[in-house]
Amino acid sequence: MSRRVRKCVFPVGGMGTRFLPATKAMPKEMLPVVDKPLIQYAVEEAIAAGIEHFIFVTGRGKTALEDHFDHAPDLERTLRERGKTLEIAAVTSWMPKSGQVSYTRQQEPLGLGHAVWCARDLVDNEPFAVILPDDLILAKTACMKQLVDAHTEVGGHVVAVADVPREHTKRYGILDVLTDDGRLARAKGLVEKPEPDKAPSTLSIIGRYILHPRVFDFLDKQVKGAGNEIQLTDAIAKTIDSVPFHGLRFTGRRFDCGDKVGWLHANLSFALDRPDMHDQVAEVLKEFK
Repeated sequence: MSRRVRKCVFPVGGMGTRFLPATKAMPKEMLPVVDKPLIQYAVEEAIAAGIEHFIFVTGRGKTALEDHFDHAPDLERTLRERGKTLEIAAVTSWMPKSGQVSYTRQQEPLGLGHAVWCARDLVDNEPFAVILPDDLILAKTACMKQLVDAHTEVGGHVVAVADVPREHTKRYGILDVLTDDGRLARAKGLVEKPEPDKAPSTLSIIGRYILHPRVFDFLDKQVKGAGNEIQLTDAIAKTIDSVPFHGLRFTGRRFDCGDKVGWLHANLSFALDRPDMHDQVAEVLKEFK
């Protein structure tokens, strides 16, 4: 039986240059989708999966993100004095408890693999999750919960995957598939951002991972790959001979919120999914037909 997944790493050290000037003084992970920042959606997804320890790999200029996961006494006092019980719940009910949040710095932008490596001492020798907040997933069952359930079945590494158009393979880590039952695909290899004519499949990794700690044995080597960065997928690929590796076709809809149009799409889709906003937003959208 596989060990329970208790910890989740959130690589949030990036500068968000694609959203300048909005991200000049605000972390990109604090961009709102409707009325919650991206990073809150990511943490709530982790909580829904049973995660107990939240590890943020940050960089300079991320103070607002850290403050978001702390109490705001003046705001909470004012809301309490005004009887704003729903608003108090909105800013406190989802927060991790004291001692459940840790922060570490990625001092150089050397890639996703390097960001995860920066959390190695906090993860210790146990399976752990990774969530990339830019990938926002609208699902009835939280995507990470689906991965945790799959990990209970098969152990090893389990990642969220989706089929992409072949011309887009150079944007993703692509699985070299050994077996595939339509839900879980077992991989014999993994290639980071291959050209379409060299891609072993079109099954791509979306920003959700459950990883065996053996991945750190290879991240420790600090070997650079595609884009002259330390790639997480390269380290995963090095372990496949000794650690089972599966891709899970999750149920849900993924939005690339690292892209302006993807972020706008997410805002509309999440608003339409809310009973308190659906009708009004649908009415507004009629103006654009």
